Amino acid sequence: MKTDSKFSKIYPWVVVGLLWIVALLNYMDRQMLSTMREAMQIDISELESAVNFGRLMAIFLWIYGCISPFAGAVADRISRKWLIIASLGVWSAVTLLMGHCTTFNQIYWLRAIMGISEALYIPAALSLIADYFTGSARSLAIGIHMTGLYLGQAIGGFGAKLAEAYSWQQTFHWFGIIGVLYAVVLAFALHDKVRTQVEENAEKISVGKESIFKSFALVFSNVAFWIILFFFASVSLPGWATKNWLPTLFADSLGIPMSQAGPISTITIAASSFLGVLIGGSMSDKWVKKNLKGRIYTSSIGMALMIPALIFIGMGHGMGAAICAGLCFGIGYGMVDTNNMPILCQFVPAKNRATAYGLMNMTGVFMGAVITKLLGKWADQGNLGLGFALMAAVITVALLLQLLVLKPTSDDKQ
Repeated sequence: MKTDSKFSKIYPWVVVGLLWIVALLNYMDRQMLSTMREAMQIDISELESAVNFGRLMAIFLWIYGCISPFAGAVADRISRKWLIIASLGVWSAVTLLMGHCTTFNQIYWLRAIMGISEALYIPAALSLIADYFTGSARSLAIGIHMTGLYLGQAIGGFGAKLAEAYSWQQTFHWFGIIGVLYAVVLAFALHDKVRTQVEENAEKISVGKESIFKSFALVFSNVAFWIILFFFASVSLPGWATKNWLPTLFADSLGIPMSQAGPISTITIAASSFLGVLIGGSMSDKWVKKNLKGRIYTSSIGMALMIPALIFIGMGHGMGAAICAGLCFGIGYGMVDTNNMPILCQFVPAKNRATAYGLMNMTGVFMGAVITKLLGKWADQGNLGLGFALMAAVITVALLLQLLVLKPTSDDKQ
């Protein structure tokens, strides 16, 4: 039964809060495995092999990336509420079942299923938030949601501690239970954006008769989308690089043990990205009221901060310089991250936004796989820092294209 709260000014923020918890669970459940190898290999001997462990991480990324475009297309065609609930329910059930695995193959296939279910979430969630925030506060709302991903990743990093205190089986089991129960809560608390009859009829006509591949064709025929896709991919390179290689870089360049380098890099990037989201979201929402390129300018400022940060991360020396560069990078990254969907909304109509973001999500994940492997080779050659510094050149090209080519005519493309 519908309630007045759905139509109030408060409910859109309730949606952000509800989905913030889902975002936290999304990254936490996927990240826990990366820290629990040592505990799990006692019971599952195949995990003693780094190659096998790498296969577990890789299958998730490849499945996640390949499914993302189709996940976006599905989100443009069915109820986003039920897609989000189904996605959360499935990956939480997978997390629960991982706590009962006794063989490598069981974990491997469950990890593949997790890749499918988690890919369904982000396009649906961001497009739903964008529907609720059609003007002011869109960037801030999406940015706040993204902080759930940051915190989930950080909490997932404590999986080894939880496995040590209880067991890896119990850790997977109970976090899976939490997710399943929360899916039930969402079934009652989360609602799709209520649309007028005219809007619903128009969408049924435009999307209902449009094949998924025609939707892809329409998105790809949009020149602005290619620019957005390029700068999204460009920012994804250092985004994944900091997740996977920054602790190693800090340990080598600063001459400190990994037990110190890991927390320093993770906390520095996570905390500053959170700050960047708040700064970038508020700035963008205010600026766009005076200038339609306000969101683009805000994102560009974020990119401009990332450029010197990457150079100093890669080539600088000393703890102070490393932390300052990390903070600068995180603030810039947060400012860009919070504006990706709002900028997309300026050039892609609502009926195809989830499809477009799904394509972006796929590209970002594949860029992560490429840069992770490439930096691994450079690390073996002693050139890891140089690799970080060179990514600044890619960001510079993306920044210039973004400023020169993107010219929005509306903040909410119809």
